[in-house]
Amino acid sequence: MYEFIDQLLYGLKNTILVFVLSCVLGTGLGLLIAILRNSRRKIIAASLQAYTAIIRGVPELLIILLMYFGGTALLSAVFGGYVEINAFAAGVTALTIVFSAYAAEIFRGAINAIAPGQSEAAMSLGLPQWQIWLLVIIPQMVPIALPAFCNLCISLIKDTSLISVVGLTDVMRVAYVGAGSLRAPLPFYLAASAIYLTLTSLSLLSFKLIERHYAIPFAKRLKR
Repeated sequence: MYEFIDQLLYGLKNTILVFVLSCVLGTGLGLLIAILRNSRRKIIAASLQAYTAIIRGVPELLIILLMYFGGTALLSAVFGGYVEINAFAAGVTALTIVFSAYAAEIFRGAINAIAPGQSEAAMSLGLPQWQIWLLVIIPQMVPIALPAFCNLCISLIKDTSLISVVGLTDVMRVAYVGAGSLRAPLPFYLAASAIYLTLTSLSLLSFKLIERHYAIPFAKRLKR
């Protein structure tokens, strides 16, 4: 078991990198989709609604496999020879797509929960559309979306283990290899469980602190 500690640490680094990149990119893409879902152009709104419905209806593992093998086939066809897509890039791309679809629905629900009068008041002041989103809608949307977004991030941490099927050296891959080489599955899988539990607990604690940060100003406003 001690011989695999360095590999577990390397796998932990990859797991954290995949999570952070997928979360940041997926959040940005999800917010953009949520904003465009409110577009007056029905084609754009309908296309993005179909996107979120399809992605949420397909298993995450299948999307990772499609991205890895499909990306390899596409690159091979473009360059006229066998080109294998990087497992890390395929995993981050796939999880970003999955995360963005779920995040978009969370953000859309939070946006719809804001009273329409807020936007109308901002428009009456002559604010451009981008300032209305940046200064009025998004700040009010964040506290509403935080609890569901926290659960989504915890699910993303666990979903990073799926990338091991395409060869990425993450925590799950190291545990699988170590369990097979030493024929001792229990210690390795318990160690992997402890690592994932630690990551999800830290994520949950961080979001609780963020929620508390937003709750304090709200409580002050109520006292007034």
